[in-house]
Parts: sequence; structure tokens; C-alpha cells
Amino acid sequence: MKFVYPEFLVALSAILIPIIIHLFNFRRFKKVYFSNIQFLKEVQIQTQSRSRVKHWLVLLSRILAITCLVLAFAQPYFPAASNTSVSANNVASIFLDNSFSMNATNDNGTLLDDAKNKARELAKSYKSSDRFQLITNDFEGRQQRLVNKEEFLELLDEVEISPASKNLADAYSRQKEAVKDFTEGNRNFYFISDFQESISDVSNFTPDSSNSLFFIPIIANQENNLYIDSCWFKAPIRQLNQPEELIVRIKNVSAESYDNIPVKLKVNGEQKALASLSIGADEYKDVVMSYTNANTGIQLAELSITDYPITYDDVFYFSYNVASQIPVLSIQGKNASQSVNSLYSSDTYFKFHTFNENNINYSTFSDNLFIILNEVENLSSGLVQELLRFAENGGSILTIPAKKADINGYNELLLAFGANTISGIDSVPTKVSRIAYESDIFANVFQDKKENIDLPQVNKYYSFAQATRTTEERILTLANGASFLSRYSYEKGSFYVLSSPLKKDFNNFSRHAIFVPAMYNMALFSQSTGKLFYTIGKDEIVELPKVAVTAENIFKIKAPNSELEIIPGFRSSGSITQLMMQGQINTSGNYLLILDTDTLSGLSFNFDRKESDLTAMQTSDIEKEAEKAGLESYKVLNSQVKGIDAQLSDLSQGTKLWKLFILLALLFLAIEILLLKFWKG
Repeated sequence: MKFVYPEFLVALSAILIPIIIHLFNFRRFKKVYFSNIQFLKEVQIQTQSRSRVKHWLVLLSRILAITCLVLAFAQPYFPAASNTSVSANNVASIFLDNSFSMNATNDNGTLLDDAKNKARELAKSYKSSDRFQLITNDFEGRQQRLVNKEEFLELLDEVEISPASKNLADAYSRQKEAVKDFTEGNRNFYFISDFQESISDVSNFTPDSSNSLFFIPIIANQENNLYIDSCWFKAPIRQLNQPEELIVRIKNVSAESYDNIPVKLKVNGEQKALASLSIGADEYKDVVMSYTNANTGIQLAELSITDYPITYDDVFYFSYNVASQIPVLSIQGKNASQSVNSLYSSDTYFKFHTFNENNINYSTFSDNLFIILNEVENLSSGLVQELLRFAENGGSILTIPAKKADINGYNELLLAFGANTISGIDSVPTKVSRIAYESDIFANVFQDKKENIDLPQVNKYYSFAQATRTTEERILTLANGASFLSRYSYEKGSFYVLSSPLKKDFNNFSRHAIFVPAMYNMALFSQSTGKLFYTIGKDEIVELPKVAVTAENIFKIKAPNSELEIIPGFRSSGSITQLMMQGQINTSGNYLLILDTDTLSGLSFNFDRKESDLTAMQTSDIEKEAEKAGLESYKVLNSQVKGIDAQLSDLSQGTKLWKLFILLALLFLAIEILLLKFWKG
């Protein structure tokens, strides 16, 4: 125990006053006359004995009262374990969590309101000369400066719920950056949050003995939430008038189960599907929504459920495009088979055109999704480079070798795409023996996967040297183990290689039943589906393949049926254009991407689902994480037991005892009064 004013202890000498009074007993005696003194001696003995006890008790109470009063003026206290100080010339950097999870409630209202009140308590515990920093999940530029107490309180009043969500370690880094030049006094860092497990990476804090850290958990009454986590299509391509199966993942992060929760799907404002969900505690379920696309073009869709009190994650937005036509280009060799031309030109779903191998317009490559090298005999280096650029931007290529192919030219192409090279020609008759049913090309072609089905006969084919490392996916395999049709991945595109020309003397593939679905699906899956949705705060770059722009072009992102319009920055590299969001999208929803006056596509943005899991860390968990990080000066404050300002006072000045001694002094004075008034003798 220590004293704030130890000089007051000199006043303890005042206890001599009651001692002197007691010892010398300056009270005057009064004569009392008795008519009968027969029992006087006995009474005197009894009275003197009782009086002596009373006097000793009165003396003790007076001594204790004076002692307690003197100690109260000396202000005793138990020193704090840390050296934290809230005296003048300090800086307090306060991270205030304003993410969506702070919309939950407790007995003091919403968690955000409770957190703001705690921050006010913190500010009041500091002197007017101290400096403050207020930082939220928004990470605004103005939050990187120090302000006085009045400015801090004004900034605090402006804090509202934000879609942004930041890890505590990132917030701590920004706090340290803002106060790195402050060397006058103590640097105290406060974290006021619900401490969700998804953001509370305290173990990633960098230890710094010059900083004092305080964690202030704001605890919700309950941690229940049901939300839509994500969605995806079972098939990769959207087609007109074809059945779709949308998989919707819904998570329940609570200790209770839900029954018969409706899940709704709307496309372009029209309800397309409705499902019902029952889900147990702390589990997730995938719900299948079945419907049909009745229109081509941009489809703006939204999924919805009903849940309370966390509602921001009850709606999920996504968008996609249903193509009216797929542009296909065939580069024809001199003696090329007409099977390819007949197939694509007879179907209006394909926008088909051809070039002669000696008259190719490379500038039109970007207008197509699928390019077929149809038995081209000679492949120039220029053509190879243009095909590489086409695939880099997401295009698909099918190579059908010519009967009299220039092997060196073909190997140059194959090497460029990282494919196996031609080693020779094999004239031993064989047949296709295996179909990769799991491949997209044949995934939905066969109802039953029969082993003994009639497959194409192959009389001649080009054999390939097997490289040790390729991205080859065998789609059709010959009986001897050689490849008949393979796919290789290259950048964002696909590169297909057929090992035999479409000639009658080479094979009967073009006359077989699997030829049409194989060729059809290779073109179909050449579509660039793009992302169904983006996440606000994470996906700040939107990539647009095959969009030709100039410096004069203006991109706009517009919300349908709203005046909201955003002009993002962009940069182009080749035929890839990247839009720079730079935090301009902060509201979830479906948007339209417009270039000048043309509507290019839909863009959908959702809030980050990291905030949806309300599971919070307990005090012991925070302490374990802090120990793991090697933090030396930290404290977890419990605002439910005692006020924040009182806890800070205890931490900085220790436990004060002067109030206790005042009460004890009053108690001993009361004892003295009672002894004198009621103890006769």
C-alpha cells in the first residue's frame, strides 16, 4: 500500500489527545450524599470495573477514528500492476467496430450504441490536453490524424454502421502508423468490438512494449443468425429455354434450428422459384432452385430469406448473361472436311463464318468465342501468336490436323500452348474406347454410362510424345491408350486437340452420334460466363475481357430504377479491361455496366459474409491470442462489472482506499457515540 500524500501521516500524532485525556481523566468529581452506606464499597467496586471497560472501548474507537481520518487524507492505494497512465500528454487511439455485426442488441441497445458510450467514457477519463484518434472499419483518410477531446466526441457522434469489415491486426497497424511520431507521453490503444472470431486475429499483432493495449468486448444478448452464404449453378453455361439448377448455400450460426424457412428467387423482378428450408443448429444446407431462362440478355437476380435481427445478409444478388448467339470462326484448309461447316451453319444459335487459311483477318478474332483450325496445312508464326492472344483473353480453340500437315508448324503451335507434340502418324486401326463422362463436353449427353457402346472407328491418327508436365485432359481415348481428343488449359482459355483429320479414310468420327454433342459443347462452353457476383470491400477490380476501349470512353455503373450512377476508373492491357471500384460501391444490389451508351453486362455486389458468423471470442480466448502474439502490456476490460473510466482509473492509479477509510472513521465515531449514550456506568 502506498500514499498519494504521505505527509498527512504526521497527523497521526493526534491520537495522543484521547490517550492523555484517558490517562489523566481531567473530569471533576461531584459529591453525592448517601443516607445508607452499608453497600457502598460493593457498588464502587462494580461501577469502577464496568467504567474501566467502557473507557477503554471509547478510547479505542477515538484512536481508530482519528487514524482512519488521517489515512483518508493521505489517500492510500494499492499500486496498479501496469504503468499505464491517463495523466496529461497521452494519446488514446480507439478502434470502434462499426461493422454489420454491431447491429445486434444487448440490454443497452444496439452494440454500436453501447460501444460509442464506452468510447465516450474513455474520452472523459483523459485530460483536455491529451490527443485522440478514432478509427473505424471504414479506414477513412481523416481518421489518420490526432484530434482533441471535443473533436473526438464530434467524430464519435458521426459513426454509423458500415458494410466494411477489417481484421483487428489491420486496424492496429493503422493505429500505430497514426501515432508513430507521438513521443511525449503514453500511447494507449483501445479496441471496442464484439470480437467476432472471424476478425479477431490478435495473435497477428506485432509486439511493442511502448504501447498499452486494451480490449473492450461488447457482448450481445444472443448470437443467432441465418443467412445466405453463396450460390452457384450446377452447369457452367446459361442457355435459352433450358432448365437451370441453382444451388443456394444457407448457413445457420445459432444454437437453435429453423423449420420451413421460405427461400425466394427473383430474376429481373419476376419470381422464378420458391423453396422451403429446414436447418439444424450450427449447420449449413444447399438448396436447389429449379427454373428456366425465358429470355436472352442480361439477367439480374436476387435470392431472399427472412431472419431477425441481422438482416443485411438475408438478400443475395447475382447476375449473368444468356447469349442469343455464339460467334464461331472456322479457318479452312485447302482440302478441309465440310462436316464442321455443315454442323454450325445449320444452327441459328451459332453465328458462323469462315476464312481461308491463306486469307485470314486477325482483327476479327476478338469478335469470336470459338476458333476452329479445320485441317489447315501450314501454320504461320503470326497465326500462332494471334491464337495465343485469343486464348489468353478467354477464347477456345480446336485444332483438327490436316492430312498433309506441316508437322513442324503444328508442333510450334502445340509447344506454345504447352501441349504434347506430334511424334508421327500411326496407321494401325483402332477405335475410341473411353469417354470422359465427367468432362463438361459429355457431362449431360448420356443418361446412362454404358461400358459397351459403339464408339468411333479410327484407322489413322497422329501420335503424340507424352510430356511430363501438361494440363492435358483426355476427353476421348483410343483403345491403345493414345489420345483422340484432349483439352489443355491456357491462361483463361481452352485448347482442344483432335489427333486425326475428319476424313473417311482416317476415321468415322464426323458421322458418329457423339460428333454433334462434342462439337456443339466445345462451342457452347467457349462462352465467358464471368463472375456471378462480387463482394463489397474485397473485389475492388472488375475484369472485362474482350471490351475495346479508348481514352475517350466512359464507363458507368448504374443501379436500375435509381439515380445512383458511378464512374469507375479503368485500365486496359491488350483486350483485357479492368474497372477500379476504389470503394465507390458500398450498397449491395444489382447494377448495369454501361460503356458510353451501350449496356455491356450486369454486375452484382454483396456485403461480405464474414460478418454473418456472430460467434464471438470470450475474455479467455482474447488473452490466449494476446499471449500467443507475445504482447506484454495489455488488458481485457469488462464493462459489464464496472465502468470503463473506473477500470482505467484503477489501472493507472491503482485501487484507491480513501473512501473506505472515511467510512471507517465515521463508523468508529458512531461507535463512540453509542458507547457514551447507552452504556451507563
